[in-house]
Amino acid sequence: MQRGTQAVIWGIPLVAMQAFRESAVHELGATFNDIIYMSRPPAPRQAFLTPTNETPYVMLMLNTGDGPVVVEIPPASKTTLFFGTLADAWQFPLTDVGPSGEDAGKGGKYLFLPPGYKGDVPTGYFVFRSNTTHLYAALRPVSINGGTLAQAVAYSQTLKAYPLAQAAAPPPNRYIDASPISWNTLPQYDLSYFKLLSAAINDEPVQTRDLAMMGLLSSVGINKGQPFNPDPSTANALTQAASDGYDQMQRYFITPGKSFAPMWPGNQWQVFNVPRDQMVAGFPFETPDRLMIDERAGGYFGLAFFPKTLGKASFYLIGLRDQTGTLLDGKSTYRLRVPKDVPAAQFWSATVYDMKTKAMFANADRVSISSTQKSDLKVNADGSIDIYFGPKAPTDLASNWIPTGNDFFLWFRLYGPEERLFTKSWTLPDVERVAQ
Repeated sequence: MQRGTQAVIWGIPLVAMQAFRESAVHELGATFNDIIYMSRPPAPRQAFLTPTNETPYVMLMLNTGDGPVVVEIPPASKTTLFFGTLADAWQFPLTDVGPSGEDAGKGGKYLFLPPGYKGDVPTGYFVFRSNTTHLYAALRPVSINGGTLAQAVAYSQTLKAYPLAQAAAPPPNRYIDASPISWNTLPQYDLSYFKLLSAAINDEPVQTRDLAMMGLLSSVGINKGQPFNPDPSTANALTQAASDGYDQMQRYFITPGKSFAPMWPGNQWQVFNVPRDQMVAGFPFETPDRLMIDERAGGYFGLAFFPKTLGKASFYLIGLRDQTGTLLDGKSTYRLRVPKDVPAAQFWSATVYDMKTKAMFANADRVSISSTQKSDLKVNADGSIDIYFGPKAPTDLASNWIPTGNDFFLWFRLYGPEERLFTKSWTLPDVERVAQ
């Protein structure tokens, strides 16, 4: 069913957030304004789209249905600061927080107004108007100046969220540690995808840009204000449509020049293929002439929470192919030689993700290596570090190895990216296939 397939592609950022919310409710017992934190960095049992496992996360779900909501960001401490983004239900980033956000690391009160809000707006807040009722946050408490994980976790528990109506005497927040819990936030590409889509559409205002798609959705049984209850024939067709939609987004994800474009000429490392005006505008994926449906899906198919300002706090390079341009596979062994002089003021990391799910490999013992682990790694005479990827560790190099087994891709993250990266005077070598 073609309309169902196109609905999958159009709805991916909305469905991903709905899947996150429903999983938080059912698997964590969380509700709005709860502070979902992690006492440890994410592990494979927490299934997220391409998370970093170098730092813990803090997440929020907000509901402005009953009025404006306040999020209090603490000032950066001597050992910890927040990096992250608050976004609407379509994952449109409303604001970054921390040093790259409105508070510039000094902390502050962020006020989020519901769609069409016409009430008074108090002073003393960073104010944002949302086009959706529900909002979401994903923040990372990043350690600085030798800060510890325990300090980062304690800092996470100073975050606050509450209704504006209770600002004079905010109720205490509930803090939920998600680290011990197996938590799957990923949407599934079957009939449940359309159940999530229907639920989200019923939760959110329909925006003018989406009216044409709402007309098409009606033909597959999704209508605003009505339950989704497809007959068996439609359910079968939509199950196939979900699978077809996944396949189309997967092709877009891996095809050169679609989701990603080369960072350097003649090099296989890539960056998001989003026009600069979209980056400057904070990734609305809209132009005066069209809604960038494929481009938007190409990003949110494998990532959640675009930052409002890309590259200020961190910068991501994606590796899909080896030096010959061949997609990385789970049976071969590869080497990445990381130069000594990576332009990252804080640290760098290389992380492996399952090509099929875009999450960490389930039950993996290790999914990343970073410069924070340098004392445990074998370092070359020139200061470079060789990282190996494959189903089996190279002889005497287990410390420098990340296991694969299934087809995979890489994110190379630079935290605190420096000018040499943006002027392209520094280059990350290609991943090379090596004999085992």
